[in-house]
Amino acid sequence: MDLKRFYSLNFLGKLLLSVIFVNAIPGKIADFGSQAQYIVTRGFPEPLAKILLFLAIILLIGGSVLLIFSERTKLACSLLLIFLVPTTIIFHLVPFQLTAVARNLSLIGGLLIAIDRSRNNYFNASSNLESKEIEYSDLNEDN
Repeated sequence: MDLKRFYSLNFLGKLLLSVIFVNAIPGKIADFGSQAQYIVTRGFPEPLAKILLFLAIILLIGGSVLLIFSERTKLACSLLLIFLVPTTIIFHLVPFQLTAVARNLSLIGGLLIAIDRSRNNYFNASSNLESKEIEYSDLNEDN
């Protein structure tokens, strides 16, 4: 394992971005019943509310762990977006909660930036590989 990646600004940014999601997990697990009841108050049947809450916990755990400890940033951010976008719409738009909506929009923006940044890093790595192949082929032609 390359420990250098844990000492980068990219890692620090992903760690800080994940804090709010990691912080939400224990409350959802410890208070599962009342969290499910809150989902029921938004118009979902109780069995579906429990399934949705379970899926939310899985998305939060999976997305947070992948974001912090793996290079699969696009997958991690996608999982967190699958949790965050519907949560914002269902729980914070009606009645409109400005602080919660603004916070979630900021998080959505940060996750989208992380996805774009990981995509750009992938393309940069690919172009570096191509340039190395060209250099290698040039060396072979001289011999």
